[in-house]
Amino acid sequence: MKPGMTSRERFLAAMRNQVPDRVPCVPDISNMIPCRLTGLPFWDIYLNGKIPLWRAYRKAVEHFGIDAWYQYSRLDFLYNHPVVEREVSRTEGGGRIVVDYEVETGAGTLKKQVTYYLADSPTVTRKPIVDIAAQLEQFKALYPEAIGFDAASAIEQKREVGPDYAFGTIVGFPGFQSWFGEVAGGVEPLAFSFYDDPAALDEIREVQERAILREVSMIIDSGLYDFVLLGGSGSITLASPELFDRYALPTIGKACAMLEAAGIPTMLHSCGKERHVLEACARETALNCINPLEEPPMGDITLAEAKREFGSRLSLMGNLHTTAVMLMGSPEDVTAAAEKAIADAGKGGGFILSTGDQCGRDTPDANMFALVEAAERFGRY
Repeated sequence: MKPGMTSRERFLAAMRNQVPDRVPCVPDISNMIPCRLTGLPFWDIYLNGKIPLWRAYRKAVEHFGIDAWYQYSRLDFLYNHPVVEREVSRTEGGGRIVVDYEVETGAGTLKKQVTYYLADSPTVTRKPIVDIAAQLEQFKALYPEAIGFDAASAIEQKREVGPDYAFGTIVGFPGFQSWFGEVAGGVEPLAFSFYDDPAALDEIREVQERAILREVSMIIDSGLYDFVLLGGSGSITLASPELFDRYALPTIGKACAMLEAAGIPTMLHSCGKERHVLEACARETALNCINPLEEPPMGDITLAEAKREFGSRLSLMGNLHTTAVMLMGSPEDVTAAAEKAIADAGKGGGFILSTGDQCGRDTPDANMFALVEAAERFGRY
């Protein structure tokens, strides 16, 4: 344990399963709370670019005084056949802006529609893949392999957030949780494809893995990042443990091995059910940390169980209930839940106090401040 750590030092020590000066406090404020704090219509951030989301996030971190981790940086990867979205129409009314896009890929043009809201995150309301078998080549073309990268934007972000931030980036991994966002109808056509034409999904998995591992190699080469977050929301909830092992786990293992060799710690995000992810990653990968460890029944493991069963191998990040506690509870409820979380998982280090997934837009500021105060009060070793 070291006294007087910066946010960066505190976060990275806990992420590496070490003992920092206190438990880091990193609620998942994601995008909606930072957007709300700007006072702008959300579409001015997501669509019109009046303030970059990363800058809104930085200002929100400073507003609440939470420990400063930053996972939204991304290298500008260069491709022989980039995926390019071109706006073709825009309709505004009823508190929303509906934008139709043509998506140019190396295998042809797809159609996509996104709805941008006055005070909510945007939603893809028409996904580009409507027939997996007929559009297999176009589906695969959504995951081109990078041939290089431009780091100028990432360097600007790192300079602006400053040296006290743990500076990271996100990469995905294959599986239903990833393809769900590209396929009209979501899980259902993916499930039919798994039984009717499993070779097609295997092809997509292999193409996507090559693209991801190329990105990981370039992330390492850039020398910019303190950590990498592997993002796979709902990787069990939207599929099954068996499908996770088939599609996701091989890529997670390879990416973590590459990053471990480079000395860059890794975290995995998979909201919803997560016990199997813990078991598989602890057993078969070099993953360092996992979040958000949602409470049952959304999740399927408690913090105390996760600490007891996996705490010697993985550091843990979570898990105050984002609606019952953070959104609808009182500051006193937040304080009590934070104290319990620290008691359940904080002993011996390797714990980051956070929320069980993204906090809602209207989460009271008082509850955020209560969480920060609780980490200071109860999180000392």
